[in-house]
Amino acid sequence: MDIIHAVILGVIEGATEFLPISSTGHLILAGRLLGIPSTDLWKNFDIIIQLGAIAAVFLLYLKSFFDIEILKRLIVGFIPTGIIGLLLYKILKTYLLGNSYIVLAALVLGGVALIIFELLHTESTEETTVHSITYRQAFTIGLFQSIAIIPGVSRSAATIVGGLLLGIPRRTIVEFSFLLAVPTMAAATGLDLLKSAGSFTIGGIEIIATGFVVSFVVALLSIKFFLGYIRTHSFIPFGIYRIVIALLFLVVVLV
Repeated sequence: MDIIHAVILGVIEGATEFLPISSTGHLILAGRLLGIPSTDLWKNFDIIIQLGAIAAVFLLYLKSFFDIEILKRLIVGFIPTGIIGLLLYKILKTYLLGNSYIVLAALVLGGVALIIFELLHTESTEETTVHSITYRQAFTIGLFQSIAIIPGVSRSAATIVGGLLLGIPRRTIVEFSFLLAVPTMAAATGLDLLKSAGSFTIGGIEIIATGFVVSFVVALLSIKFFLGYIRTHSFIPFGIYRIVIALLFLVVVLV
């Protein structure tokens, strides 16, 4: 990996982290296209770069992280993901990250699921806030989020669809999904740092820092775009995109 790779991947991470199309899946496929070998540096970068996008959420929703009622819901939502992620960390790092076939399958299946869900789903137009989410709903959303340990599933898609199934209005669950990403990805990054600290080099730190800054800036724009988009659009275009990008990659690269 080099700095150019870090910039490209930083843009991809920032643009895709909060859209229902899987940032991790896109990073894995982009790494394959760029010819980046699946080294420890690449796997560390793939996880830690997401902190840049998470920092963008923290900045935009700073007040929410000082609201005790919201914090309690985030803690409850994080519990199932934290436990499952800790138990399956070794499997994730060894067998799932970097596996293009798993990513492609998850992208296609997730795309089909998004399209079917939007065609069948009806929701209330009631205006609510994150405070209206119950603890039971927060815990269930955390269970949905844990499915995203599979690269290509999309943490954003899993939490948003899970929340919509629970009857939470679209804008409310989208904002809760943004907020829940902060403890989730911070914990994933912290765990990776603890287990991989000895493998970092000066060059590796520079590459990761570059990706962090780029993803932070791009994520700020992506979040604002997504919040405007959901006011008048469904997720069907994202479902179609997931299928198309997976099939294109399969034909052009793997076949």
